[in-house]
This record gives sequence, C-alpha cells and structure tokens, in this order.
Amino acid sequence: MLFVDKKSNGKYQINMSKRHPLIFIGLFLALMSLVSSTLAQTNTPPPIPTTPAHEEKHPPSIPLWPNGAPGSEARKDEPEKVNWRQEPDIVFPVTSNIHNPSITPYLPSKSKATGCAVIIAPGGGNWFLTMDREGYDVGQWMADHGIAAFVLKYRLARDQSNPTNTPQPYTSAVQSFADAQRAIRLVRSRAKEWGIDPDRVGVMGFSAGGETMGRLLLGDPKGDPNAADPVDRLNAQPDFAAHIYSSFLRNLIVGTTNDPAKLATLKAMPPTFLLCSATDSAGMVDFMPSFFLAMKHAGVPVEVHVFSEGGHGFGVRKWSKSVGIWPELFAGWLNDQGFLKKK
Repeated sequence: MLFVDKKSNGKYQINMSKRHPLIFIGLFLALMSLVSSTLAQTNTPPPIPTTPAHEEKHPPSIPLWPNGAPGSEARKDEPEKVNWRQEPDIVFPVTSNIHNPSITPYLPSKSKATGCAVIIAPGGGNWFLTMDREGYDVGQWMADHGIAAFVLKYRLARDQSNPTNTPQPYTSAVQSFADAQRAIRLVRSRAKEWGIDPDRVGVMGFSAGGETMGRLLLGDPKGDPNAADPVDRLNAQPDFAAHIYSSFLRNLIVGTTNDPAKLATLKAMPPTFLLCSATDSAGMVDFMPSFFLAMKHAGVPVEVHVFSEGGHGFGVRKWSKSVGIWPELFAGWLNDQGFLKKK
C-alpha cells in the first residue's frame, strides 16, 4: 500500500513518511520467507529413486583372474551389490561387495585408435565404487577419442563385505594393490589383440582410486619370471599417471629436498597429470600445487589444473562449469607427451 499526496501544482508524489511500519515488516518477512524457501529447495538433495539401483549399460567385464582372485576364490561368484548414493546435488548408483575383480574394456574404433591405453580406477572412499561418472562414462569418452580404456573394479577395504563391526577381508595395501598390478599386466598381455602399444599404458585414479593406482607407482613393478601364469611375468609399471582429486602421495612431498630416498622415488615417477577443483578440501587444494612443484623439481614431466569450481567427485558430468572440459585437457596433455602418436 502506498500513500500519495497531491501537491498544489496538481502533481502527485509518494509520501514516504506516511507508510505504515507494519507494511515494511510484512514485506521483509515475505521476502525472507521466499529466500528461505529457495534455499531449502537448493539444499534439498534429489530424492532416492524408488526403483532398484543398477549400473549403467557397459561392455562385458573381464575377470582379472580366470579362477578368481588369490585369496578370494571361494567368494568369486558372490553377487556384487549396487545401491543408491545420495549427495547434496546428485543421486547415483554405487557398487560394492566386489570379490571377483575385473576390467571393463572400452576400445576405440580402428580408425580412431592411437595405441594408447589407460586403466581407470573409480573412487568411493574404499566403501564403494562410483562406476558411472568416474568409470564407464570416462571409459566411453576415452574410446571416443582414440584411447583404449579399461575400468577397474578392485576389492575394497571398507565396503562391509563382512558384517558391520567385524574384520573386513581386504586391505588397500594388499588386495587393491594386487588388483591394480594384475590389471596393467593383463592389458599388456593382450596388447596385440586390443591394438595397444604395451609401452603406452597408463593409469588414472579418482579420489580413493588414486590410492589404488598410486601404490603402483611405489610398489615393485617387476613381474615374476618363474610365474606359472604368463600374465604375472609382465611389468606393472605405468607409463603415465593421472591423479584426479587424489592426494594419496601427499607424504612423498614432505621433506623431499632433505630426503634422498623420497627424491629418488619422485625421479622414478612417470609423466604425471594432476587435477582438482578449488572448492575441494583444503588438503586436496594445497596438495596439488605442492606435488606439481616437487615433481617439476625432480625433473618429471608434469601438468596441474586447479579449477575454480567443481567440489569433489565431479568425474565426467554434463554441466556448464569450466571443470567439465578436463578430459580434453588430459587428452591434450597425452598428445603433448607423445602418447597419442600412432606408430
């Protein structure tokens, strides 16, 4: 409601002094209610679907060991579990209860194939695996751009495969590491069949998947020349590595300049690609530039990207934020390093 005075000259003007204070209070409360309603809608996560969760359609997976993973043979036929995971802005399926680790191949057409391959380890805090936007979607993008991709399902240390509050069957340092080593050896063993150059096979790890792949860079890559299985005789050293919002190698950069052993480990690293967003955790954001500098000073080819937005766990998503272009940057980096040059 507005009060209007008629002046002697016949013109009208709003008289601010005659507005009732209750009107302002009412307008203010209405505005606050609108803002609160909007914020509530913004902060309300998407609902969990009423339908059962399932993985998106993907090529057939290949078990890492034909008779089951060492130590897990008795559980290799146990069904995996797929559940809905609800986060503030997205609901997505996650996979756990993995006892028969595997790789899912995404192979480019012969006309696009570059001979380069990457093994992808999705994240999930070792509780579960985000198989879509950190796995299958990434694999498909890579194949579409001439890079053979293999999405790794590895055994998880904390996925409650055994009842809650009882010892779990796996650890990252043993079973997850063994799965990663077997994956790169298996890919190299079938390189000719899949049109891959065995000297251009790298790894990519998202979040906790970076822990799994990071162990490959620290463990002994040499195969066993006397192994009964010829796959286990092959080298498991990656030719390049991509750490996507993963800070597993954090301790490696602490005191590097005064620690010859750490410096030697850094110098032995393959060409490395680093990526995170500035809205991730402080520890992640601080780690990436520090690791970049440590690698650079060690003489290792390295590239880092810290995007202004994206949070944690963005993977491959269709959105307008600039972080969405990261796969193109990764492919460009591979090309700069010579990994995409056809032979």
